[in-house]
Amino acid sequence: MTESLNRTRFLQHVAQTSDFPPAMEFVKADGVRLFDANGRAFLDLISGISVNNLGHHHPEITAAIHEQVDRHLHLMVYGEFVVTPQVEYATKLASLLPPSLSSVYFTNSGAEAIEGAMKLAKRFTGRTEIAGFVNSYHGSTQGALSVTGDPELQRNFRPLLPDILHLRYNHPEDLSKITSRTACLIMEPVQAEAGCLVPNAAYLNAVRERCTQTGTLLIFDEIQTGMGRTGTLFAFQDAGVVPDVLVTGKAFGGGMPLGAFIADKKLMSVLTNHPVLGHITTFGGHPVCCAAGKAALEVIVREQLYATAEEKGQLFKTLLVHPAIREVSGKGLLLAVRFDSYEINKSVIDHCMAHGLITDWFLFAPDCLRIAPPLIITEAEIREACAIILSSLSTLTF
Repeated sequence: MTESLNRTRFLQHVAQTSDFPPAMEFVKADGVRLFDANGRAFLDLISGISVNNLGHHHPEITAAIHEQVDRHLHLMVYGEFVVTPQVEYATKLASLLPPSLSSVYFTNSGAEAIEGAMKLAKRFTGRTEIAGFVNSYHGSTQGALSVTGDPELQRNFRPLLPDILHLRYNHPEDLSKITSRTACLIMEPVQAEAGCLVPNAAYLNAVRERCTQTGTLLIFDEIQTGMGRTGTLFAFQDAGVVPDVLVTGKAFGGGMPLGAFIADKKLMSVLTNHPVLGHITTFGGHPVCCAAGKAALEVIVREQLYATAEEKGQLFKTLLVHPAIREVSGKGLLLAVRFDSYEINKSVIDHCMAHGLITDWFLFAPDCLRIAPPLIITEAEIREACAIILSSLSTLTF
């Protein structure tokens, strides 16, 4: 089948999410490279949007998948049978997290994990109000979209969940809006889609204190920041602020579809009664996905890839200096390169793709170029990527 025919069928038969998909076809991926049907290599600077933290076709992940496929696939809805990959992955996670984050509820995705965390907060507190942030993004399902902080994304899908409160990110004066009515505050420790905004430590401590004062559960959405991307296994570990509920996804499955919300066992137990099966999923924690995720986690921890993420991020910041670049924000290998306009950013992205570099923009920061490569990216590959970005700017007139 020719590439052009595949592209035509893609546009006809695969549901589209925009009017302008790049519609590039890749037939192979390995390490930090994607390869098209003509054998041309592209450097992957976005990791499938922070999914492939170990790059593509990692041998330990593929070996774990093959081993589990040879044992069994789906057995029963989640939480009923003892499924070894689930047990092993949850146990490994618990050993790396604070004692208050010891019970893992596996889901199919990050958005589903947000939905479960919201239900958990309502059930545990008996409250209905949920707080989030302006320009936050938590997923496209109804509940996750309700707490996502962008009216444009929400407008044509109303009515959404009632009793949603949106605060301004990194504005301590807004924290007084969190009260004894608030079931939970859902927060990204680095606000990714707003352009990788990093809150200061004093603000995060103030958030934790206000939630504790009001009995509000603090939920950290680490769907993009988790699994080593920002310099620690999870971003909250560097900040020193422990959430009541931790949500993860994207890289959590090692390239397979997997998410989770994680909390104290006592807190999580409220989902088991009144009603029974208070939260249930058929495929969440699929054994093949858990085997892949556990293998990826073991590599990240063994090789301490999170420890090099900050150093590699600093190299990007050092190299990406140009009059057209207003700033490079973010933490570790989750960075945003800001220009004066979306038009400049779009021109840079198009040039990069034409010259063998895959990058993207951000939902709420269209003037920012996304940098979220596999954690295994080398110094030479970082220099290669930056050279392509900078070369694109030489073609522009300012």
